[in-house]
Amino acid sequence: MKKRVVIALGGNALGNTLPEQMIAVKETSKAIVDLIEADCDVIVTHGNGPQIGMINNAMAALTREVEGQPNTPLSVCVAMSQAYIGYDLQNALREELLNRGITDLPVTTMVTQVRVDADDPAFLDPTKPIGHFMTKEEAVHAVNQYDYVVKEDAGRGYRRVVASPAPKEIIELQAIKGLIGHELVIACGGGGIPVVRNGNHLTGASAVIDKDWTSSLLAQEVDADVLIILTAIEKAAINYGKENQQWLEHITVEEAEKHIQNGEFAEGSMKPKMEAAVAFAKSKPGRKAIITQLEKSREGIEGKTGTHIEL
Repeated sequence: MKKRVVIALGGNALGNTLPEQMIAVKETSKAIVDLIEADCDVIVTHGNGPQIGMINNAMAALTREVEGQPNTPLSVCVAMSQAYIGYDLQNALREELLNRGITDLPVTTMVTQVRVDADDPAFLDPTKPIGHFMTKEEAVHAVNQYDYVVKEDAGRGYRRVVASPAPKEIIELQAIKGLIGHELVIACGGGGIPVVRNGNHLTGASAVIDKDWTSSLLAQEVDADVLIILTAIEKAAINYGKENQQWLEHITVEEAEKHIQNGEFAEGSMKPKMEAAVAFAKSKPGRKAIITQLEKSREGIEGKTGTHIEL
């Protein structure tokens, strides 16, 4: 049977600007189609760090420059980023598939909403910076005019900060499941469009969900065999950057949790990737999480490289 694989693309797989993205997705597509040729059913997720910042800045500029133009909700900006990235990525994947003679696998981008809890503690202490730097005067105006939460950012000015709540439910899950095995699905971009539920109504939330945590949830819900979380290095390490640095190859969930508790992984970098990987690997016997580089994806699936985490 085919392995079912969720692959979570990081920022380095997408570039920082539109021209960079159009180049990056060509190389990214090669690595993804390598997995398809290795007899895997693949579901693609991705981040949107540079893209959400660019879209948010553009929408904020429009609001400043056009009198009466309402502020664009962050949830709408996330939706824009999903379509913008998906457009380039699905075209590059389609081209790569056809170049290799694979003509029976359509590519689809699923605009995906992800429910978060309205009472998630993250909403009480927004920490994730997005958008442009502001002077103190601009920051005060943003607070008064748009109800932003702003914080000073390491002496470089003020930035808007938003909550990063935990993903609880993938709204379009059944649609995604129905496509797996028939189409190459791109879903949950940027961690998903954050929404809260009020009866049958979904309302966009001012938040950005961590894409690795959403990828872990998606992998669990579609009963994936493998979750691949891509990063800038081939393997995770303990004592990173020190003389006694040790690369991690095959480790148990228990060992990974111990390293997390010992503070071996950087906040906002490797730590959330490792935590999301552990959550998937411990969710069911036989599941494996792999942390590695994009270009090493196929070698990772084959067990030749990467950090492998299992029960």
